[in-house]
Amino acid sequence: MRTIKVELGEGAREDRSYDIVVDRGLLDRIGGAMRDMGFSGRCTLITNPTVGALYSGRVLESLKAGGLQPVVIEVPDGEEYKTLAEVSKVYDRLIEERMERGSAIVALGGGVVGDMAGFVAATFLRGVPFIQVPTTLLAQVDSSVGGKTGVNHPLGKNLIGAFYQPRAVFIDPDVLETLEERELKAGLAEVIKYGVIWDEAFFSFLEENSKALAGRGGDEIVTAIERSCSIKAEVVSRDERESGLRCILNFGHTFGHAIEALTGYTRFKHGEAVSVGMVMAAALSVSLGLTPERTMLRIRDLLVDMGLPVEAPGIDGQDLVETMRLDKKVRAGAIRFVLVEEIGSVVVREVEEERIKASFALLSACSGG
Repeated sequence: MRTIKVELGEGAREDRSYDIVVDRGLLDRIGGAMRDMGFSGRCTLITNPTVGALYSGRVLESLKAGGLQPVVIEVPDGEEYKTLAEVSKVYDRLIEERMERGSAIVALGGGVVGDMAGFVAATFLRGVPFIQVPTTLLAQVDSSVGGKTGVNHPLGKNLIGAFYQPRAVFIDPDVLETLEERELKAGLAEVIKYGVIWDEAFFSFLEENSKALAGRGGDEIVTAIERSCSIKAEVVSRDERESGLRCILNFGHTFGHAIEALTGYTRFKHGEAVSVGMVMAAALSVSLGLTPERTMLRIRDLLVDMGLPVEAPGIDGQDLVETMRLDKKVRAGAIRFVLVEEIGSVVVREVEEERIKASFALLSACSGG
């Protein structure tokens, strides 16, 4: 078992720090862990039909064994359902069940479930405790850690949300055995991101083990999860609310979120859009003279080796720029990007529209277009 601490300052609670626990078979021990944390009485398990059919029985049994009294709420499966309308239905159920401020919410699912459940926890009764139990690789290494919660708006991804930290994150790598291949690879995009922004040695590890990771290799995938969580925990501990350092976690996301919005959140998985976005951000870095072309090619080649997309055919560059102007990271009308200097080191820059468009030509040349 590996425990990673997210160290946070004092807030509404005396200490808001929490543990990320990574261990095989952990699903069956969640109830006992919550009991040891002081939870008792009624709680809510929020999941979706797909994950619920696979794992809610085990988690419910564990919660009951820990002395908790769980109620299950299912939300629809898919990014297109991460909306205020669906969240409102969850509020209705919580009110009907007469849940109280001490009634914990347990999020069992991928990024959509975790984001929605976290947003509900942040806003219901002005805040109730919640636990993250991520079941996709992307959620395990990224969205379950750090306290970003929210829902989408038709004009942009995660435009409505709140920073609200979980009390714990419980990661069971065994659940990846039932994860469809496309979802696994989408999560690997976020894993690769950590190597680019923080740790060249980790990036090299991913290059050396790309085949095993794409094939959901045992020890390699656990190592990737643990190192990714360690990097994110360190960044979040130093900058919880994205006032500075935490911005680097958005590498590839400004482009990626715009790609998702332009395609109605249905054509690309989040990690796939981020994969394309990372290549675009690397190309922009090259066009600005921040990094040599070989850096972009190294990033692109690893993404290709993992079976991830590196292009988004049919998306108009002008539409992409206009959509990025709605991004949360825009300041005074300027679009801010996380850009690469070298593998393991990135910077944040505001970039003019014409320079962004110039980078598209470089991408086209490198892809043979």
